[in-house]
Amino acid sequence: MSNKTLELIQNVRLVGREGLWQLAFENGRIKAIKPMCETQPESQQILDGRGGLAIPPFIEPHIHLDTTQTAGQPSWNQSGTLFEGIERWAERKALLTHEDVKQRAWQTLKWQIANGIQYVRTHVDVSDPTLTALKAMLEVKKEAAPWIEVQIVAFPQEGILSYPNGEALLEEALRLGADVVGAIPHFEFTREYGVESLHKAFALARKYDRPLDIHCDEIDDEQSRFVETVAALALRDGIGARVTASHTTAMHSYNGAYTSRLFRLLKLSGINFVANPLVNIHLQGRFDDYPKRRGITRVKELLEAGINVCFGHDDVFDPWYPLGTANMLQVLHMGLHVCQMMGYQQIDEGLKLITDNSARTFGVQDYGIAEGNAANLIILPAENGFDAVRRQVPVRWSVRAGKVIATTQLSQTWVMLDEAEEITFGG
Repeated sequence: MSNKTLELIQNVRLVGREGLWQLAFENGRIKAIKPMCETQPESQQILDGRGGLAIPPFIEPHIHLDTTQTAGQPSWNQSGTLFEGIERWAERKALLTHEDVKQRAWQTLKWQIANGIQYVRTHVDVSDPTLTALKAMLEVKKEAAPWIEVQIVAFPQEGILSYPNGEALLEEALRLGADVVGAIPHFEFTREYGVESLHKAFALARKYDRPLDIHCDEIDDEQSRFVETVAALALRDGIGARVTASHTTAMHSYNGAYTSRLFRLLKLSGINFVANPLVNIHLQGRFDDYPKRRGITRVKELLEAGINVCFGHDDVFDPWYPLGTANMLQVLHMGLHVCQMMGYQQIDEGLKLITDNSARTFGVQDYGIAEGNAANLIILPAENGFDAVRRQVPVRWSVRAGKVIATTQLSQTWVMLDEAEEITFGG
């Protein structure tokens, strides 16, 4: 199996266009997009897309690669709560080594590449005087660059003000090369600390010219309202497009009057949102009797208000989430269910929540299947977005800079009744 440089991809479907198309590449970029024709060029560097759906690569806008592959080490999160997860991680963090972090991160990165992900934003815990995980992840980022673009968020897991020297460690992480400023205001000791931590994070973003991605209001407490401070500071500094509020699960519990006022500010600020359906539905509602809240932010309402929202994993096989294979279609599938976005058009266009919308959050330039753009794309064995989501199809090919970097051999299923029949689960 070789990752040959392609000149042409034929027989693919494109979103919003009828029929089959061909994509011509030159120097790692898309040179031309044309309808399929009967005349076949003479070249060995052609990939037959077999009628699959070609879309931009998947983007993972929120994951913790420093914690991945640690579920059950040294013990399992028995309560399933966010806060026990933090306790279990504190135990495992004491055992971190440089090579340990790199090995685990690379294992999950390979899963991501196999699943058609070509851009990853990873939060890395910097509540550590040695910054062991950060230094390891900076190496991984450089090593992985030919195949997958990694952004690193300097994430103060135990707080900026509530952890000894938290602010200094956060700034040191930025000096060392972290790409994004993080914060976790709802985990600070007091509300006042939480607000102050956001002011400090925004000050560092201005000083180092970095975007921000805030773990924000990841709690079922309806009084946790740090997202309004995030939006107000983003509006003040005119940097909404470079600011992301991740989780915001408390918004699920806000009253209608407050939410109406809040949405006006969110719209004015232009900030981005990341929901993490697999983990949010698992961790939230743990302190409820019945009925139990879903505990995911107001995805549908945010989208209807014209506010950018995308979906991420958050965790893969770690103290907060014991499952996962880094498959973005699993994330989307769960998200569409728990957000009650099950209309045909919502499902068909759902891929935007793990592609185009994520690209805005990530700040990707040169993204999308268009002439002149980088030849980065994936091909799904599906007729359209609805089909891809319904059947949870694998990524048949992942192409980066005109080279195939991952491929999946499709499985076959047969039933043996009166006669053998192949089952494709098609509609």
